[in-house]
Parts: sequence; C-alpha cells; structure tokens
Amino acid sequence: MNWADAGFNAFGFHVLWTDLIGNIAALSTVLLAMRRSIWTWPVQFTGSVLLFIASVNAGITGNALKQVLFGVLAVYGWWAWRRGTQGGAQLAVRPARAWERAALVGAMLAGTVLVGLLFYVTKWSWGAEVPLPEGAFLVAADAYIFVGSAVATWAQGRALVDFWIVWVAVDLVGVPLAFSSGLVVSGAVYGVFFVLVVIGFVKWLKEYRARQDVPGSLAVAS
Repeated sequence: MNWADAGFNAFGFHVLWTDLIGNIAALSTVLLAMRRSIWTWPVQFTGSVLLFIASVNAGITGNALKQVLFGVLAVYGWWAWRRGTQGGAQLAVRPARAWERAALVGAMLAGTVLVGLLFYVTKWSWGAEVPLPEGAFLVAADAYIFVGSAVATWAQGRALVDFWIVWVAVDLVGVPLAFSSGLVVSGAVYGVFFVLVVIGFVKWLKEYRARQDVPGSLAVAS
C-alpha cells in the first residue's frame, strides 16, 4: 500500500488519510471564510490537493477535476481578497445584484448540462458506467456538484453573500453522492457543511446590513 492509500478502519469503513485531512482543511476553509480571513484560500488550496488524491483513488474523476478547479479558484480568491483588503481595510461583503443572481443560476443550469454531457461522453464520471436511468442521474449529480462548487467558489472570491446559498444547493446533492461513492468522511463533512453554510450566510448578511451606514469603511473584492 502506498501513502495515497494509507488510512485506518472505522465502523467497518476504510478511511483514507487524504480524505480525512483534506476534509478537515475544507471545514477549516468554511470557518475561515466566516471570519473573512485571507487564510481561507491557502487552506482551501491545500485541501484541494489532498482531496484530489483521494478522489483519484476512489475513481471519481468528476470530483477530482472539481478539486483542480478549486485549486485554481483558490489562487483567484486569494488575489481578489488581498486586493479588497489593501491598506488594512476589511473585506466588503454584499448580496449579489439581480443580474448577478441570474448569471449564477444560468451558469449552474447551463454548466450542469454541458459538463454532464462531457462527463458522459468521456466517461469521466463514474456514473457513466452505470446502466440507465440510474447512470444518467449519477452523471447529472456529478456535473451539478462540479459546476455548483465552481460557481460558489467564484462568488466567494467576489465576496458575494449569495455564495453560501449556492453551497447549500450543492450540499443537498453532495451528501448522498459522497456516501454512495464510499467516501464516508466526505459525506459526513458535506453534512456539517450544510449547517455551517447556513450560519455563514446569516453572519455575512448581518455584517453587510450593519455596515451599510458606514460609507468608505470597507473595501470591495473584485
């Protein structure tokens, strides 16, 4: 057994260290995001590397590609938040405008269809090997999580309060898919994410409303 397969047995399941530590980093990312800490992004990058390895070992190509995208978006988020906090200013958070929300929803819908077709044709999704109609559902779920995660992380880099809502929508599909794939830790963490993102949404929205009457006190990520 090589280091990428190393782990331990718990409750009848084999837990990979890469899956466990990667998800601890992912949870830490959410907690850091609540505090609008710039460390959100280096921690996310580290977690993405570890979860990429775990996903490859589990044969979940779509999730592995998602981690690659997370790594790229972590670099963008770090750049955007650093730009938004120059001079010691606090990061501005705000609700998305109507056109931005429409763009987020449109990107998720169109992206899920396009990525789903790509995953099915290339067999990058493990669901493509499953007989229809179950296989089609699994591919669509894989594509939805991939696209939704990208949209949420991009919106987070933009400091949009709505990114928390997108994560809730992703978690509703991610929890059962992770458990059915054998990534027990990932499934459990997705469940914890669901609770944390709701808390994060309320926290960011309160901070936005509390600071609306203090013009010039916050910088905006872009």
